[in-house]
Amino acid sequence: MSKKKILIIEDHMDLANILSLHLSDLDFLVTHAADGLKGLAYIEQESFDLVILDLMLPGMNGLDICQRIRKQNNYTPVLMLTSKSSEVDRVVGLEIGADDYVTKPFSVKEVIARIKALFRRVEAFSLSPNNSPEESNNVIFGNLEVDVDTHKVSIDGRSIDLTAREFELLLHFIKRPGRVYSRSQLLDMVWGYGHEGYEHTVNSHINRLRAKIECDPTNPEYILTIWGVGYKFNDALGA
Repeated sequence: MSKKKILIIEDHMDLANILSLHLSDLDFLVTHAADGLKGLAYIEQESFDLVILDLMLPGMNGLDICQRIRKQNNYTPVLMLTSKSSEVDRVVGLEIGADDYVTKPFSVKEVIARIKALFRRVEAFSLSPNNSPEESNNVIFGNLEVDVDTHKVSIDGRSIDLTAREFELLLHFIKRPGRVYSRSQLLDMVWGYGHEGYEHTVNSHINRLRAKIECDPTNPEYILTIWGVGYKFNDALGA
């Protein structure tokens, strides 16, 4: 099995060196960029299994980098490094596609635990029975068509542009139509952690997803609200 490649985009050299040392000891291949523009150049030139991304960077900040990654339909997991005072940035980061965050100052053990959890989640998703090559990965509900392999979504043949997180949220729903999920469950299952206090992130993602796939977002056909409980995908449509 090939070694996993991790890109660290961090301008604090001591911190970057400590992370690089510990991750290399765990047999990861580590690349470091000390500014945002160089980090983005690495991302555009080669593929990585994980990007560890500081928010405050010279050249280009972490939020802009994360947004650029997702606009390129790059689904590489992103772990943000944030300060305690940047709650708004953490929320924005999660909403534009970051997979998790760690607040500075942090222990290296915590970062490693988060990294391993992200990799477990990616591997579990890739090994899901619903993703087996023997089965069709083209799923149709009503006028909605989802190609799991290519991450393409269409309504009545019209292509719908979803962010990585919106696609993952939709995919989670269509794999389990009819099952009701609370916001905290969706945070845990789709984002990977139960980010306490960030349940509104789910609301905003579902609202944006509905705006893209529903004919009338105020009267949704696909993603239904179960008042007082959470959300579910409409199993009455059939697959």
